[in-house]
Amino acid sequence: MMLYRIKTVKLVPTHCPSNRTAQRHKHILQNPFLAAVKTTVSHMKKSSQITTVQNNISQNPAPSSRIPFRPRKIRKLTTDTLNIANPTAASTDSLNLPKILKPLSFEGEIDIALQHLRRIDPLLATLIDAHRPPTFESCRSPFLSLAKSILYQQLATKAAKSIYARFISLLGGEDRVLPDAVLAASAQQLREIGVSFRKASYLHDLSEKFKNGVLSDESIIEMDDETMFKMLTSVKGIGPWSVHMFMMFSLHKPDVLPVGDLGVRKGVQVLYGLKELPGPLKMEEVCEKWRPYRSVGSWYMWRLMEARGASPNVAEVASAAAVTSVEAA
Repeated sequence: MMLYRIKTVKLVPTHCPSNRTAQRHKHILQNPFLAAVKTTVSHMKKSSQITTVQNNISQNPAPSSRIPFRPRKIRKLTTDTLNIANPTAASTDSLNLPKILKPLSFEGEIDIALQHLRRIDPLLATLIDAHRPPTFESCRSPFLSLAKSILYQQLATKAAKSIYARFISLLGGEDRVLPDAVLAASAQQLREIGVSFRKASYLHDLSEKFKNGVLSDESIIEMDDETMFKMLTSVKGIGPWSVHMFMMFSLHKPDVLPVGDLGVRKGVQVLYGLKELPGPLKMEEVCEKWRPYRSVGSWYMWRLMEARGASPNVAEVASAAAVTSVEAA
């Protein structure tokens, strides 16, 4: 049994909330301000519900939503890649470096070297303009050159020239300085002309290797630089400095950098204003620009130190010990 409350002329069930809700909605709709507030609250609730759902999905994705993606590979651009993309630039760079590897004693090679060094190194260009160009005499036999380099080691130029002259006289002339002739001269005979017993053993070891075919004039001339360095330093008394001097002044190789030579190291230090005397690695780094004429660049380092009064005769000792008759300027 339902009871009704009499309100004006309209009957409203006392237990039915839907009627009250309808009246409330009707009242709100009739009031614009309340209608706007309801709409805003409704939108806020929906937005909150959507955000909650999205968060739940991101934190607990469904198996079907976990789509695997392969990581993208990043390709590095190397110099070779850039050169392929721009072949003109690559060809231009290769044309800038001289490709001639002839000995410096060949006609015109010194001029080509000086032109290259002037262009790539303004500091070195000032030295080139201040000094005469280097000169190289015709090559002597590698055996004679190496024997002479041993005799000149650790001696003043004047004393070394005197001992060398007596050595040549003992053997009967420069054309008689051959492996068999040197082996025939005893250590005592060599000592009598001023050659130490240690240097006598060096000369005999060099002669033995030539006699046994380990070394020869022909094979040395045909060797690449790396092989030559390895083979010649296997001879007693011939170290890296002697090999560098031999390659520069006897074989006239254009691209030799004597990283252990004190005169060249001091020249590089002065020319480029380095705080410390450069070691081998620093020498390689600083003088890289001189390629393929580092021999000529090194020659000007001796000239630089000579002009500054370096003692005693840095350039002269180097060139004399290296076997040619190239005199310092």
